[in-house]
Amino acid sequence: MTKSLLMILFSISVAVVGQLFLKAGMDEIGPITLSDTKNGIVTLVKVATNGKVVLGLAIYALSAGVWLIVLSRVDLSFAYPLIGFSYIVVMLASRSLFNEPISAVRWAGAILISIGVVFISRT
Repeated sequence: MTKSLLMILFSISVAVVGQLFLKAGMDEIGPITLSDTKNGIVTLVKVATNGKVVLGLAIYALSAGVWLIVLSRVDLSFAYPLIGFSYIVVMLASRSLFNEPISAVRWAGAILISIGVVFISRT
């Protein structure tokens, strides 16, 4: 079970890194507005040619591959709730890397998620 738990945490960590690269790439591109969606090809090319977005998608795909291995070994009802850790890690990384504000309500939610994940991982 320890090996499976480590694989779950690895998959989650890789997914978080992928999300951080996606965010960094989209910050370079800037907000996509309704007028941008009218000329979808240009917007799609901007997104598809951004190195950080491409890297983020590749890392996220790696995470999905590891997740498939996890699912072949453990119950989904055990593994999937552990993804809750990713919310907390992303929140902390967003604060430190992107200077995003984190409200008290979000911190409270993160604490509740953590408690829930601990309960689930004990079973």
